[in-house]
Amino acid sequence: MRICTVGDLLLDVVVRIDGPIALDTDTYGQVRVGAGGQAANVAAWAASLGASARFLGKRARDPAGEIAAAELHRRRVEVVGPQVAGRTGTVISIATADGHRAMLSDRGVSPDFAADELDARWLEGCDRLHIPGYSLVRSPLRETALAASRLDVKVSVDASSTTAIEEVGVGRFTESLSSVCPDIVFANEAEAALLLDVRAETVVVKRGDRGCLVRRNGDEHAYRAMVAEVVDGTGAGDAFAAGFLVGGVEVALTAAARCVSRLGAMP
Repeated sequence: MRICTVGDLLLDVVVRIDGPIALDTDTYGQVRVGAGGQAANVAAWAASLGASARFLGKRARDPAGEIAAAELHRRRVEVVGPQVAGRTGTVISIATADGHRAMLSDRGVSPDFAADELDARWLEGCDRLHIPGYSLVRSPLRETALAASRLDVKVSVDASSTTAIEEVGVGRFTESLSSVCPDIVFANEAEAALLLDVRAETVVVKRGDRGCLVRRNGDEHAYRAMVAEVVDGTGAGDAFAAGFLVGGVEVALTAAARCVSRLGAMP
């Protein structure tokens, strides 16, 4: 099985603080730096779970971009897409000791991936194209994701974040979702509450430590989360999505538990 993703390859800086941030002095914790971005995370998790994975995206020809691409290569993810002068984006994820997180995001050149830069050969042999919601909110990346979805491939979409949805408005985001014709849509509870009109064969609602709901053809089933010691929630939804695409709900829940038990979004 080959899973392709389209979107962001960023430098991920994950900071797990031991206590409240102390202004004007030191706050101690742990820091992990490496590849990130939702599309990159899903590709890496898919590869770790036994699928063939390919990432499509625009990346900068700078040290951060080289570090991020090299990490994906080490994780057996094929990296394709235009490489340009510019700045690789960075996400700073601040994780508290109780597993909550806040993210500060700079997407760099990633949203500048234009449709005329898309090579249809990058989708050859692809069984599944996974599109993060982040790839549907800014042009020209939005148009590139729409073009990729038309290349005779099954499509799944992750809503990504309420901020991403609200950036363009619920109506326009829902329109973009409908345009790519996904058979699977992933969303957390807050995102699902905004996207009540989403229609897909399978809708998966991620509920954190309460597991997930899977709605398929009018039926709904709840599944419990796997027991895990939560270190950092960064990337758990990406691990879950990759697991679901590769092997279904049980693999998804296991991957999410693996992710939260360590620092960082990558497997």
